Amino acid sequence: MHAEHPDIGVSQVAAAIAEPARTKMLCSLMDGHARTATELASLADVSASTASAHLARLKDLALVRLYVQGRHRYYSLADKRVAQALEALMVIGQNPAPTFKPHTPDRLQFARTCYDHMAGTLAVLLHDRLLEGGWLVETDEQTYRLSERGEALFQGLGVKVRDLSTLGRRFACPCLDWSMRRPHLGGSLGAALLQVALQRKWVTQDLDSRALALTVVGRKEMAARFGVQWSEATRPVPVRKSSTIAADSRL
Repeated sequence: MHAEHPDIGVSQVAAAIAEPARTKMLCSLMDGHARTATELASLADVSASTASAHLARLKDLALVRLYVQGRHRYYSLADKRVAQALEALMVIGQNPAPTFKPHTPDRLQFARTCYDHMAGTLAVLLHDRLLEGGWLVETDEQTYRLSERGEALFQGLGVKVRDLSTLGRRFACPCLDWSMRRPHLGGSLGAALLQVALQRKWVTQDLDSRALALTVVGRKEMAARFGVQWSEATRPVPVRKSSTIAADSRL
């Protein structure tokens, strides 16, 4: 972005952030959750077409990132640097960031299946820990790979890592979680992780629901293996007979 004239780049970014509607959009994304153009238009109190133009400008300046999830398009802040810049400006302006309140039943919001992998608060937490712990490495915006440590971790769980790359699908990728509006782990690796969690009774699933329940065993194992820190609100349940995942499980 204008490497020869950094002042030009700074002025363009500053001008983009300074526009009131774009400021509202960016600040609403500071909680780490992605939102649709329609939601951002409502938050900024502008029309859908105006919001689209604003988002295109923000994307061109690498201030937001676009996620395409089936028919839906979601926007999030491009990276932590954007959030840090906004936080600094908000300290000066003394304006608090708005919070995101998902409208999803608590049980489904905590843990559920998403096609053949895990979704919800638990899945997002595991996704973040895999990245923070250096087991999972981001290669680009839509692809992950395992580090040597990560490969050893999953092999230790009985996952045939090398075989996963021959399944005719992406090995590992971010899948935007519709309740958390943050990524969980998708791809063949995400599917393998869910199977491990079910087989080892870390989570259980009812026959008539996509909801997953965290067990006492699961809580201990995920804390030991992935360093997951559980809040007081997390309530594991005793191990019970689990069921297979329904073939038509949807987001």
